Amino acid sequence: MSYYFSRILDAPFDAAEANVRKALAAEGFGVLTEIDVAATMKAKLGADFRPYKILGACNPTLAHEALKLEDKVGTMLPCNVVLQDAGEGRVEVAAIDPVASMQAIPNPQLKEKAQLVADKLRAVLARL
Repeated sequence: MSYYFSRILDAPFDAAEANVRKALAAEGFGVLTEIDVAATMKAKLGADFRPYKILGACNPTLAHEALKLEDKVGTMLPCNVVLQDAGEGRVEVAAIDPVASMQAIPNPQLKEKAQLVADKLRAVLARL
């Protein structure tokens, strides 16, 4: 089982990011965190790195339901969505598969919620 879903877009990085944010919002996700990996690597290490961003996406309703089922599930939230330069004017968008990440938790109800989140993240990628 793969631990992520992905899709390659033929788009400039900024346009791809804007489209990802719109698709996330359409599926009920907000972006709680954002890490510009390239900028961080430059600032902290002086290293050049390809354009790479991590968006911490959260669907508040499903996160609330999951937290009611397992209070430590917050260690696995939010759902990360990665955008990275794939070369030649393309951007790869990858999202965590929450079903794969929740396998370590023996709670069938939580697995059902994870499947709902997975379906929504797949729908995000399909919208792009």
